[in-house]
Amino acid sequence: MLAEDSTLLREGLVRLLSEEGHEVLAAVGDAVALLREIELVRPDMVVVDIRMPPTHTDEGLRAALEIRRRWPGVGVLVLSQHIERNYAAQLLTSNVERVGYLLKDRVAQVEEFLDALERIEAGGAALDPEVVRQLVIRTTHSDPLARLTPRERSVLETLAQGHTNAAISEKLHISLSTVEKHLNMIFDKLELVHAGGYNRRILAVLRYLES
Repeated sequence: MLAEDSTLLREGLVRLLSEEGHEVLAAVGDAVALLREIELVRPDMVVVDIRMPPTHTDEGLRAALEIRRRWPGVGVLVLSQHIERNYAAQLLTSNVERVGYLLKDRVAQVEEFLDALERIEAGGAALDPEVVRQLVIRTTHSDPLARLTPRERSVLETLAQGHTNAAISEKLHISLSTVEKHLNMIFDKLELVHAGGYNRRILAVLRYLES
């Protein structure tokens, strides 16, 4: 299901997803209509804009949070025109399984947009690279992130986007064993308790970044 108040973008998404083999159950222009449709039919995934009528502030975000609470099995991909750290934190702090946050410009990069949907559908996370960079940037002297090397920062950013170790290896052009070594160093330096699950590792990183 789609919730986007821009008719042009909404119809473009419907066409794109349909051409890629996805069934669009509903495409609406506001959050109230989205929740009403979900009551009738449970979709596998919802794509929702943060700012929608009537106030164009956070209607889409509040709908996304309600969907996460009431129907945790429904994947949620939030679209935003700009980086809004507070909104990202609200959406991601509790759980990063089957959730994503992308800038709208990323939709134009079709392969990345479809890859994000696939990751969410598979139970993972999909965070816009620019959003992650903004979360990672810190300036205080006491910031533990300052302990990381440039390569470790790159690995952390890519991890937080929702990529597996194999995908990090491919994107950064380093071996899988090197990725694992960097991740171990990152968690040690950030004093994060080791968690075995892929999604739990991302959750630990994002919780730390938003602390």
